[in-house]
Amino acid sequence: MSRTRIKICGLTREQDVDDALDAGADALGFVLYPKSPRHVPLDRAAELAARLPPFVTPVLLFVNPTPSELRRATEALPQALLQFHGDETPEQCAAAGRPFLRAARMGPGFDLLDFARRFHEAQGLLLDTHVESYGGSGKVFDWSLIPPSVPLPVVLSGGLSPANVTDGVLRVRPWAVDVSSGVEAAKGIKDAAAIRRFCEAVREADARIADSET
Repeated sequence: MSRTRIKICGLTREQDVDDALDAGADALGFVLYPKSPRHVPLDRAAELAARLPPFVTPVLLFVNPTPSELRRATEALPQALLQFHGDETPEQCAAAGRPFLRAARMGPGFDLLDFARRFHEAQGLLLDTHVESYGGSGKVFDWSLIPPSVPLPVVLSGGLSPANVTDGVLRVRPWAVDVSSGVEAAKGIKDAAAIRRFCEAVREADARIADSET
């Protein structure tokens, strides 16, 4: 069985990066959106990403970036996966020439299958809760809105925490899960114990799925 990958997002401190790595995270996200309370400047994101060992992926989160902002980011962190959370078109996402995730803001009436067809060049779709702002609500959306078969890898996000991620993995069977506020002591400040519990809860779900398939 393929295990569920884990992304910890909104990192701002060296200690939090180290704690996420110790817990076994597969990817770490750095928010380059200035209006976010978890925002870090590009040079700071590069400093933090330099702590990552091989096979752990840095992810740069953007909201409606300019072409020059994208160019500077990809030059500073050429190994990073890009994550688009704004109103970017498929052409704008692809223009950077780098692998990317596209966030989908899930709500009643949203056609995820049509969205997936439009963004077919994405490495995956990050499913987040629909709010007026761009993500970061800390709220769970209705998982029943996810179609049974999505043609791209699904990254489940939106209000996940150590308390509900096991259920999320069991119900949605995503390729990966993404958490930010659900493992925080304060905005932008992670809680090492919560990160560890989150990763353990994902592994528990994977083990239960494996047991059910044997």
